Amino acid sequence: MILGIIGTIIFGAVIGILARLVLPGKQHISVLMTVVLGVLGALVGYWIWGAPKDDGSIDWLRWITSVIAAALFVVIYERITARRSVTH
Repeated sequence: MILGIIGTIIFGAVIGILARLVLPGKQHISVLMTVVLGVLGALVGYWIWGAPKDDGSIDWLRWITSVIAAALFVVIYERITARRSVTH
């Protein structure tokens, strides 16, 4: 259980970093938020493509879907936080 949580956090960090790399420009979000949005993206990827394969191969569709979902979460998060900073 604990190893699964740690694995998810590490996977989320990688997905979050990859998501920020594919987006143009600089994103103004913290490392913690990068990991959180990456974990959310990873969960979306797993949800869309189902349970992980047990054949030892890399599931590229799940990775790509996770990165795209995390990138969308980063864009949404930035737009929401940018609106808040303008109104305050």
